Amino acid sequence: MKPLYSSLLPCSGLSYNWSTSKVLIGSIVLSGSVIMSGCDQPPTYDYIQGETMGTSYHISFQNPKGVEQQEIQQAIDKRLQQINLSMSTYIKDSTISKFNRLGAGESISVDPDFIKVMSDSKQVYAQSGGAFDPTVMPLINLWGFGTVMTAERLQNPPNDSEIAKAKALLDFKGVKLDGDKLIKDKPDVALDFSAIAKGYGVDVIAEVLHKDYKINNYMVEIGGEVSTSGINQKGQSWQIAIDAPIIDSTVSERYTLAAIRQPTSTNNMHLATSGNYRNSIVFNGRRYSHTIDPTTGQPIAGGAPSVSVIADTVSLADAWATALTAMPYEKALATATGHHLAVLFVIPKDGKIHDEVPSLEEIKKNKADPLAYWEVVETPAMKSLRGGNLK
Repeated sequence: MKPLYSSLLPCSGLSYNWSTSKVLIGSIVLSGSVIMSGCDQPPTYDYIQGETMGTSYHISFQNPKGVEQQEIQQAIDKRLQQINLSMSTYIKDSTISKFNRLGAGESISVDPDFIKVMSDSKQVYAQSGGAFDPTVMPLINLWGFGTVMTAERLQNPPNDSEIAKAKALLDFKGVKLDGDKLIKDKPDVALDFSAIAKGYGVDVIAEVLHKDYKINNYMVEIGGEVSTSGINQKGQSWQIAIDAPIIDSTVSERYTLAAIRQPTSTNNMHLATSGNYRNSIVFNGRRYSHTIDPTTGQPIAGGAPSVSVIADTVSLADAWATALTAMPYEKALATATGHHLAVLFVIPKDGKIHDEVPSLEEIKKNKADPLAYWEVVETPAMKSLRGGNLK
């Protein structure tokens, strides 16, 4: 995924590049590159990183006077730990793990973080027609698309009865919140917020920086989800590079198709990018991601390889990126347009949505321009935010 997008400005620029990925109901988030450029006498910025939610976070921010960097990082880590204790399915005694063990009709008290994520999840669940469903895990397990993905299950797919049985365990409508009490209508229904929690974590970090330390210029990233505010170290608006969805691309070998610059109208940006091209396989000439459409119980074939969403919060952007990845491309585009979402899709050119995506080796061998393989499609809302300028 190389070269990286950069601005041609007279002053030298500082570049932070990283590649991150995460499983979101079978989807993989594209890596993002943040390019900073500008003019002389920049303000002082700090850069910190750490581990959370099975991945890493990276933060660049204007240094507040009189505050130690260590103090800010400790405050951030404390809040992230609170979220993990609330919503991590890997922690036995987390709130979500306790809820998942409850029987039908039993309730548990949940914290404000949990309530916010639950509320956002309900919103996207309803507006996406169930494409975003935090109770989808039984279908993921049925198809064998967990930690290891093979063509075996597609060669001998589950029958209609098995799919129906697994779908019966999906019941997000039956998970209800009454004040701070969470209850489920059916036994064995379990929540997994992995498709939204990292986005919410970004929002929380941004809140710590802004509210607790009065920091207005920052960029926060967790596992590919990003929040920006103000200006970067060189006095310019932040911008995020969107890479070509090439299966075997690496941090050092990547091709960039477009860049999304922070809108000047809002002076901030909440962005999530989801893709299904890495954790995917080809069977009978069609590429399948391990993204499962909860409404059909089937793996997605013909979905957009890359979906980037800008929303009011990173939490909502994260959930919507997952939902749109879990739909066939045509349906995803219609849904995003109908809900006036700011979305950028990367799809194969000439309508070859079901075809095999090119490999890095193929592109290098043919000395091809990645733009010869890919088309960037924007919703009207995204075009408006970006001014119709792909780069």
